[in-house]
Amino acid sequence: MGRRLSLLGCLITTSLLSLAVAAPAAAAVDPAVTDYVALGDSYSSGVGAPGQSVFCLRSKQGYPGQWAARNQPKSFTDLSCGGAVTSDVRNLQVPFLSSGAELISITIGGNDAGFAPTVIGCQVGTDAACLAKVATARTDITGTLPGKLDATYAAIKRKAPRAEVVVLGYPILFDTASASCGLTGMSLTKRRALNEGAQVLNDVIQARAQAAGFTFSDVRDEFAGHGICSSSPYLNGLTVVPPQNSFHPNVNGYTYGYLPALASAL
Repeated sequence: MGRRLSLLGCLITTSLLSLAVAAPAAAAVDPAVTDYVALGDSYSSGVGAPGQSVFCLRSKQGYPGQWAARNQPKSFTDLSCGGAVTSDVRNLQVPFLSSGAELISITIGGNDAGFAPTVIGCQVGTDAACLAKVATARTDITGTLPGKLDATYAAIKRKAPRAEVVVLGYPILFDTASASCGLTGMSLTKRRALNEGAQVLNDVIQARAQAAGFTFSDVRDEFAGHGICSSSPYLNGLTVVPPQNSFHPNVNGYTYGYLPALASAL
């Protein structure tokens, strides 16, 4: 019995050591000596939060601004821009990225996947029309988006090869606990279809980020239970004034959703 226990102990110890060697260590970021740059689209620029600028709709209440305010990095540069697609990151943001950047965060890919027209189309169309739009978006997500993400991540790596890059995903937009979603809300069929499309989008982004050697931070857990039509939503529903806030995180979404997701990755 003693020999068997000894062998079992050796196997367990060896397995744990193997896991420790195989698992990459989380990067320890010291803000005091860190040059931090935010790249990406409206989910990085802070659309949906108060205090948006005219140019690129940047808000200090977005997660990059909040992280910088709380951690006081050596420097903070916000190059993110509402409405950005992958080619905008490569052509309009990466050229201004410092080669000495130590930390980079980014959300990108939602606009390439036709995020806005798909959600708006589902808002005003029938269930059948919504399902068709989501199916088209899924085809683009799985067919053309991976190559666009690869090119974008490669451009970031070439410009700032020593940076720790955190790629953040997108939240699942809608709560589906109830069949009803308000007078102007979407049907359960539409909400489920859009949520499934968001799952596919996140899976593709995660795979390409990890293939590039970047850290992927999934925000779906942070937003769970706080979708549009929940009792405490972290996201704006259809918004008339200002219209760009529609289907973007509110200030709670950036504070309690995206900010913890970035912090946990570091």
